[in-house]
Parts: sequence; C-alpha cells; structure tokens
Amino acid sequence: MEQYIGLDVSMKETAIAIRQDGRRIWRGKCASDPHLLAEVIRKRAPHVHRVVFETGPLSVWFYHTLTTEGIPAGCIDARHAKAALDMAPNKTDANDADGLAHLAEAGFYREVRVKGFDSMLIRTLVNVRRQLLKMRMQISNQIRGVMKTFGLVVPKGAGSVFERNVRTLLEDEEKLAHIVLPMLQAWRDIRVRAAELNSHLVALAREDQRCRQLMSVPGVGTVTATAFVAAVEDPANFKNSRSVGAWIGLTPRRYQSGEVDYEGHISRRGDNQMRHLLFEAAAVILNRTRDTSSLRTWALELKERLGFKRAAVALARKLAVVMHSMLKTGELFDPRAGRSPQADPVDAFCDHASS
Repeated sequence: MEQYIGLDVSMKETAIAIRQDGRRIWRGKCASDPHLLAEVIRKRAPHVHRVVFETGPLSVWFYHTLTTEGIPAGCIDARHAKAALDMAPNKTDANDADGLAHLAEAGFYREVRVKGFDSMLIRTLVNVRRQLLKMRMQISNQIRGVMKTFGLVVPKGAGSVFERNVRTLLEDEEKLAHIVLPMLQAWRDIRVRAAELNSHLVALAREDQRCRQLMSVPGVGTVTATAFVAAVEDPANFKNSRSVGAWIGLTPRRYQSGEVDYEGHISRRGDNQMRHLLFEAAAVILNRTRDTSSLRTWALELKERLGFKRAAVALARKLAVVMHSMLKTGELFDPRAGRSPQADPVDAFCDHASS
C-alpha cells in the first residue's frame, strides 16, 4: 500500500507522478510551491512512503518545507538520475516525474545531503562577495582599457589610489570624463558594498569558534574557514576525514575495464567554490607563508617533483582532510604533526587527533 512520488520541479510548475505496487496510479501538475505540493500529496497519496526530486535551484526550499510539512522528502543528484531518465523515448516533464517515482520505488538512487538555511546564507554571502569583487575587477579593467585608447595610461594602484589616478587623468578630458566617470562611480559603489559584506563575513567568523579554529591553519583565512564550516556543517556527515577530499572533487578519477586501469585528472565533482578556495589556500601556503609546518615541507617537496599545480591540488586535498579532522576533534592546527620522514603529515595529524 506504500506510495512513491516523483517531482520534476521547474520554476513555474512541478510535474507529479505517483506509483503504487509497480504501476503509476496518478500524475498531474501543480504550481511550484512546496506548501501547495504538500496539500496535493496528502490528498492524492495518503500512504506516501517517499517523495524524490532532483537537485536544483529550488531543492533547498522544497526539501526543508516539505519536511516541515511532514512529507518524507528526499533529494537525489541530477547526474545520477539522468541515466535512468534518458531511457524514456520522449523527454517530457511528466515522463521525468514518472521516472523519478520509479527510482524511488525501486530504491535505486543515492540521496544527497541538503544544507540548512543557515549554511546556505553563509554560502550565499561568500558567493555574492566573490561576485562583487569580480565585477569590481572587470570594471577597473574596462576603465583602464577605455582610457588607454586615448593615450591615458592609468598607473598601477588599487582602491582609492586607482580612483585618484583616474580622476587626475580626466581633469582636462571633459568629453571622455562623461563616459568614464559613470563607470568609476559604479566601481566605487561596488567597492563599498563588497567592503560591507567583507566586514559582515569577518564578524561572523569572529563569533564562530569553529572558524577561529580553522584559521589557525597557515594560509586559511576568513573566507575559506567560513565557507568550509558552512559546507561541512556537521563533521559527522562524513564517515572519515579522507572522504571530504573526494566529496569536494579533489581526488583523481579512475577508469578500469578489463586490462585497462588508469587514473586521470581530479573529478571536479561537488562544491566548486570550496574547491577553488582550498586551491587558493594551498597556493598561499606554497608561495607566501614562511611557516615551518610539516604540511608545507611535504608540499614543497611535492612541488619540486611534480610542479606547482599538481602540488597545490594535492595540498588542497590535504587541507580538506586536516580541517575536517580539526572540526571533529576541536583541536587547533599542530604544525609539528608528522615530523617523521616516513609518515604522511595528514595521516599523522589524524592519528594524533583521534587518539
């Protein structure tokens, strides 16, 4: 008597398919509002056992709202569902919903963890700040390019120095100033807003003990620590610290078939933003910091053998493992861990932390 429901979610409407005892018993459409969907589900499927939908821009809202409404909702990776949904002869929303319901009934899917609203707010803050910084850089480059066309080369400088140099060069260029100054004003406004978001992010990091703990790692700053805490949420979400590197997409892909067996580039699956931040932290450790931790010593040796990029990727994965272990144990970073030349520094740190 158990009923299984698949939802194909779009921005305006959501296709619904209900299956029971191996056959579809009802399908229809509803506005993409989880409260309305909950009412339809309670009316059409009073014995619902599982409701599944794919990851997407509305998945966080749908998951938490349906769960609050008492609906047993589950979110599955869109890439995992694609292979099954592509078997349908026609690609329609109704067929996709029916395929998702079939997956729910067969149990042939892997549910993904949906982040909480608090974690998503922090993630959104980091994303918006990063986007504003990117826009600021693009506008400044545009200003330099426009002025260069008319023989006005803006000297090197950032922030208020850049603005002062631009205004000085435009003093005797009234016609050009009418074009460039609006862009300069937009650049200035974006710079102010980015600074406000940065101050907010720093304040959040200061109030969170976990962020302060992760910032004890050389090369890990406010943004990386805050984003990592928001991404991991609870260290218990991972079976062990090593799985964090694979979850972020920093482990090599493997292809094995018959006599063919090789490892390729990293998978690049999971959180793109977190992967980029960890790579940046690894680059800082390799190029800027002067600490004497065994982690940096190991990375420098790897850099000599494999080059900077491969060493930075490997170090980024190590950082993910170490930072998860720190969150799990509540300990600060120990630069002396793994002093033995035979020991992997991350493995030594994890063994030390778990003992």
